[in-house]
Amino acid sequence: MTLAEAPARAAASARETVLTNARLVLADEVIAGSVVIRDGRIAEIDPGRTRAGEDLEGDLLAPGLIELHTDNLERHCQPRPGVDWPREAAVIAHDAELASTGIATVFDAIRVGSVASFEKAAYGKYAREATDAINALKRQGALRISHLLHLRAEICSETLVEELAEFTPQDEVRIVSLMDHTPGFRQFRDIAQLKKYHMGKHGRTQAEFDEYMQFLGELSLRVSTPHETEAVAAARAWGATLASHDDTDVAHVEASARHGARIAEFPTTLEAARACRDHGIAVMMGAPNLLRGGSHSGNVAAADLAAEGLLDILSSDYVPASLLMAAVKLGEMTGDIARGFATVTRAPAQATGLTDRGEIAPGLRADLVRVRTAHAAPVVRGLWVEGRRV
Repeated sequence: MTLAEAPARAAASARETVLTNARLVLADEVIAGSVVIRDGRIAEIDPGRTRAGEDLEGDLLAPGLIELHTDNLERHCQPRPGVDWPREAAVIAHDAELASTGIATVFDAIRVGSVASFEKAAYGKYAREATDAINALKRQGALRISHLLHLRAEICSETLVEELAEFTPQDEVRIVSLMDHTPGFRQFRDIAQLKKYHMGKHGRTQAEFDEYMQFLGELSLRVSTPHETEAVAAARAWGATLASHDDTDVAHVEASARHGARIAEFPTTLEAARACRDHGIAVMMGAPNLLRGGSHSGNVAAADLAAEGLLDILSSDYVPASLLMAAVKLGEMTGDIARGFATVTRAPAQATGLTDRGEIAPGLRADLVRVRTAHAAPVVRGLWVEGRRV
């Protein structure tokens, strides 16, 4: 090597990382081996060989997790009722929390559609300003992981149409989900469960609960059809993946299929999940549901869908750490660790058209997570996003 070649060779070496002595979670199997990262991409996979590099001590090395639906940002934006936290600070904290749980790509599920006129249960707009904060921090290079946009279109609301109008194709909305929380339907078809939720979480009296239910019922009659039409049209205009939410019966799924939905978020019954499979719609369930052994709303258990072969994707929903925990648990339940991790890596990537990540394969992004499973809960010991350790 000449003196002239030395700087180039050193620069190339600096761009290369070797992770060795790992259990590699591939698409359909787990093997011992090493991964070579070069220029942010997976360059080589060496099965059954030990190379010089960072020794992962036999830990799992899996694709970085992909989260399609998390409400976690809202919790950071409003850590207490009536307390609004600065948006950029909220995004930074949210980003750090997700990175600590092994998530390399998140679709931030941001609500569009608010209620202002019912004073006792008003909730305001925040989608546009939250999106602006995320975009600003991305431009500044301040975020650890990859953030993509998921708009949760609240059908039973007052401001959905005007909030959708604040977004354009330049915002690169990747998912639009149709959420209808009308009392007596979908997630809360069981009014007793809805009452328990509202009176427990919000401290409402019986009279306040009854008044709110009447308000929502009347609002739904006025706006549900036009709001659903507008949300579906927006998704098509932006080229976003459409997702249904809380499908309960075959009719719901058939309507979702007519709209062009590719993902069913949290179907509430076995009947609906089976109908999704018939229509080629990927079924996503909550990781907390799988870990707890059932739905907090009294709906179908994720484990039951897994047993029927109907569980395609897991989402952390409201507990970021649950995504990795559920992937490991599903792998243990089925005796197939690769299958468990596929629900939080390959399957969500395929459902949303992310062809550059979701597997450990040459040429894909080096989004990787190192996981140790010898503890009460899986422990993240390293996360790489496009080859950069974060």
